[in-house]
Amino acid sequence: MSAVDFGAFVNDLASRSGQAILPFFRAHHVLEDKAPGGVFDPVTEADRAGEAVMRSLIRAHFPEHGVLGEEFGNENIEADYVWVLDPIDGTRAFISGIPVWGTLIGLTRQGVPVYGMMHQPFSGERFSGDGREARYEGPGGPRRLQTRQVPELAAATLMTTSPHLFQGEEEAAFARVESQVRLSRYGCDCYAYCMLASGHVDLVIESGLKPYDIVALIPIIEGAGGVVTSWDGGSAAGGGRVVAAGSKALHQAALALLAG
Repeated sequence: MSAVDFGAFVNDLASRSGQAILPFFRAHHVLEDKAPGGVFDPVTEADRAGEAVMRSLIRAHFPEHGVLGEEFGNENIEADYVWVLDPIDGTRAFISGIPVWGTLIGLTRQGVPVYGMMHQPFSGERFSGDGREARYEGPGGPRRLQTRQVPELAAATLMTTSPHLFQGEEEAAFARVESQVRLSRYGCDCYAYCMLASGHVDLVIESGLKPYDIVALIPIIEGAGGVVTSWDGGSAAGGGRVVAAGSKALHQAALALLAG
């Protein structure tokens, strides 16, 4: 499949899943807690509808590919190519009517993220990348994405979904970085990473991520000139503790503080 045809397929996945999800946004919907008795972990009809549409399209076009999704588990994940799907990253924002959620569509080859898209159907925005370049489509017209090359923490804007992600030593490690930056903001889930790729945010630090939370975002950030790894500098594709930065210098400074 050519690059043009591949891009068309991913855009179709985004469009079709968006059509399934958007009618549920700011509407009354059935809500379940995937972790009753623990930390509130909501899932909606929209999550399931969006992922079901994408899985159906992938099976029809690429039956030999694997799928790893948040809502319906794993299929053939030993395949050379595996799609990594999160129909609504930011479900808490979604159920609160706040448009800082997105659909994450990632593709790995032999375990390495090679393509990713974040689609926000309410705003009509699409952020995509293949590790070499990254693109934006939406209000204001299409453009290439480029991270902001801030060299030091004192000039940086830091984001995380919630400070409650961190416990014990992780909490202390995050606090060391946060104490050094110019501005710290919470919330936004996948949107924070896309704002980093767009040059509006400089650093994102999180913990407890799953592969479907981050795989699609890695090729976007790297394609825009940024760096994303685990806290120990390894691959972030498996999730866990993740740090993304707009510049190599800022990434190294954050790693040093996270390590203590």
